[in-house]
Amino acid sequence: MGAHLDSVTEGPGINDNGSGSASILETARQMASLKIKPANRVRFAFWGAEEFGLLGAEYYAAHLSTRDLKDIALNLNFDMVASPNFVRFVYDGDGSGTGTGTKGPNGSGVIEGIFNDYFSTQGLATAPTAFDGRSDYGPFIDRGIPAGGLFTGAEGVKTAAEAAVYGGTAGVAYDQCYHKACDDITNVNTTALDQMSDAIADSILQFAMTTSAVNGTSKASSKATATTDYSGNHLRK
Repeated sequence: MGAHLDSVTEGPGINDNGSGSASILETARQMASLKIKPANRVRFAFWGAEEFGLLGAEYYAAHLSTRDLKDIALNLNFDMVASPNFVRFVYDGDGSGTGTGTKGPNGSGVIEGIFNDYFSTQGLATAPTAFDGRSDYGPFIDRGIPAGGLFTGAEGVKTAAEAAVYGGTAGVAYDQCYHKACDDITNVNTTALDQMSDAIADSILQFAMTTSAVNGTSKASSKATATTDYSGNHLRK
């Protein structure tokens, strides 16, 4: 799983994308602290130069051997997960929810389902967002690797229907400070960050512990199952 560390020159990039980077870093810290031994190798990637064309992720993916590509079960991407006027967006891996007809490689719908199932257990609504390769998962899906992730919105404008479900202000951008100098430490919705980072931890642990293939190539069920969970932002056995 990955999140980009860089920001645009105009701003400090705390939501875009300090929020995603911090969320996966804390998950890694808690896994290490609890001495969790995953069934699968879990690699945390902090990408550079995303804002300049996904350069870090593209370089990494371009240098993977054929064997490496086969060994990567999936890619999870977390880019902007604390937008002030947020919606809980889940990448539309199977292409069924956004009307764009764009979907990810086989297995991406399973990843989408893992996120939606988690939020459902918490009584929290979600909405699909276009699986357009706009962030660092793009180089992975280009090479046939299933992918998924979370997003709370950027320069898009919240609709009245979304405001009725998620709160916030209709007619205003999800993040008015997107790519601006005001994307500083005050530009974080802590409720969104808490909810999304919990979902991030849950998904990472589920896929870390599953013995099933998300693309359906194994005989086992494609539904990931975990032997660990978490309390709040803290993983527990």
